[in-house]
Amino acid sequence: MSAAPQDNALAPAQDGATSAHQPPALHLIPVGLGDAPPERWLPAEVRALAGRLDLYIAENAKTARAFLKLMGTARPLQEITIHALSPDTKTEQIKQWLAPLREGKDIGLVSEAGCPAVADPGAKVVAEAHRQGLAVRPWVGPSSLLLGLMASGLDGQRFAFHGYAPVDPAERTRQLKGWEQHSAKQNQTQMLIETPYRNAAMFKALLGALRPDTRLCVARSLTTDQEWVRTRTIAEWQRHPAPDLDKKPTLFLFLAR
Repeated sequence: MSAAPQDNALAPAQDGATSAHQPPALHLIPVGLGDAPPERWLPAEVRALAGRLDLYIAENAKTARAFLKLMGTARPLQEITIHALSPDTKTEQIKQWLAPLREGKDIGLVSEAGCPAVADPGAKVVAEAHRQGLAVRPWVGPSSLLLGLMASGLDGQRFAFHGYAPVDPAERTRQLKGWEQHSAKQNQTQMLIETPYRNAAMFKALLGALRPDTRLCVARSLTTDQEWVRTRTIAEWQRHPAPDLDKKPTLFLFLAR
């Protein structure tokens, strides 16, 4: 869904403050999915906004600083405040972090990669901002889930993202078969990720658990020079060499008949 032109009109501001035409907001700023020039995956207006803000909430402060260094900042990095968010961060702490919004100061929210608050603990921050009636502004940038779904050729009307499958091999096989049954019944694309060093094991598990006519898409290193996306049936995948997925961010998608 494209935003109306006025939704993207953010005039330059000083010291992290919003423009006179927009209320202070929690800005949801996407981060790159891998090693690639920022102009490839983030619009210039969003890069400029990221460089202006001097208050952030992030999953990892070190990763956030690397992102901001790539963007270029109006202030020295050491003068930018970055609050480190984890799944265990208490609501009271988040309320304190959001307090500057009521004083007219914008705050940026970033993830480790991709869009904040999507399969990401940043959703807790966004939820609290809404509870307080504060403005939330999502900005355009890369989402591995949407990019992978776009490129897969699988059903883009009905889909579900499951995050990680179980690590235990037997439990993982049962879960994959369960998702496959649901996919066939609902004509719904199933999406999952894996820790990059376990990608090869996940690929092998998918080939062993799913039916021969189920279509599987492997979307590797999206938006980078190593980007590679293929969709084949399980039977077709079994006739090809396994792709190189070792330590490369990968999204797996499948659709059963």
